[in-house]
Amino acid sequence: MISRVRVWLNRTYAENVFFMDQLRRNPSDRAVEIHATHGDADSPVLAAADTAELEPEGLSPAAYVEYALDQCTRRGIDVFVPRLHQSAIVAHRAEFEAAGTALLAPPPEGVAVFEDKVIAYEAVQAVGVPVPPWWRVRSAEELVTAVEKLEADGHKACFKPASGAGGVGFRVITRAPFSLVHLEGFPSPYVPLDMVVQALAQSGKPVDWLVMPRLEQPEVSVDCLTGPDNRVRLAIGRTKNGRRRGFTLHEQWLEPARIIAEGFGLHYLSNIQFRMFGDTPVLMDVNTRPAGGLHQLSLCGVNAPWAAVQLALGEDPGVIVPPFLGQDYTVVSGPRQLRPVAIPHQRAEVSEPLPAMPAPAAAEPVGVDSVSAAGQALPL
Repeated sequence: MISRVRVWLNRTYAENVFFMDQLRRNPSDRAVEIHATHGDADSPVLAAADTAELEPEGLSPAAYVEYALDQCTRRGIDVFVPRLHQSAIVAHRAEFEAAGTALLAPPPEGVAVFEDKVIAYEAVQAVGVPVPPWWRVRSAEELVTAVEKLEADGHKACFKPASGAGGVGFRVITRAPFSLVHLEGFPSPYVPLDMVVQALAQSGKPVDWLVMPRLEQPEVSVDCLTGPDNRVRLAIGRTKNGRRRGFTLHEQWLEPARIIAEGFGLHYLSNIQFRMFGDTPVLMDVNTRPAGGLHQLSLCGVNAPWAAVQLALGEDPGVIVPPFLGQDYTVVSGPRQLRPVAIPHQRAEVSEPLPAMPAPAAAEPVGVDSVSAAGQALPL
């Protein structure tokens, strides 16, 4: 057993400061040192890490793999949690293992299926998991045809990129003409169909969008921890309905998530999202990485990041059943201190690693960034 565990997170999202916090507060009372790299010197994960470096820009996936192998060797990384260039990295798992580093990520086959949402929907539908109706569109004509079919069945149409993460590029189609209504209040995802068609005509370039009905709440994100033996060790659903958040162990959500995680070999941490289409829960998206909200499972007495690291090290935590389900909560933002950066807008010129730096004293903040925190969750 490794007495001190060295974990690396590469170019990850701000919420993973809580992932890092949970690793340090692990129930095994093991010493954990965290290395973080990012392209943004103001990322809060750099300040939260024990050691940190700015990543070089413009690397191809193959060059990034070489960079990552060098990081693992020089830094003595035991467990690497890749987000950027995940698919390229997992294709070289044997090389990382030879360097003494375990990858906390699925095998290449599991990652590949879910990089393209069309391939993903076809694959999960073939194993019996319900999906919403969808159309892949590349032109204005195909978009209008898909929208009209959905509207004929009484559905609002929406679209999103066929590949991509999170809500980037998600829009809801409306027939209402552009007016001051669209300029009042906060920006919304609603876009008039005629403006989308006009933009496509002006660009003269094909798109690669998935058009589907707008699905209803609740949204349920099932966080899964799956072993290399394709057996799920942990599955807990996080529910979202407007501002209200909660947890569920209902099998209508967990069973299809297990089918996907086990059937496609989504080893270690994955996040499988569902919404309602009529009275049926249907798949919305699959993330082959830990979700930004994974730390919220701490409200159920579960430390999922540490269980995943144990599994990656070959220390099987066994099946994890939450001792309780936390009460409903909401998510608020809070400040996190940043590293002092003398010339933040010249990051491309930084070639030396950022030095390890302890957290600044509370009385002397050097800067803050807002991140969502279940650690600051307010009960409802």
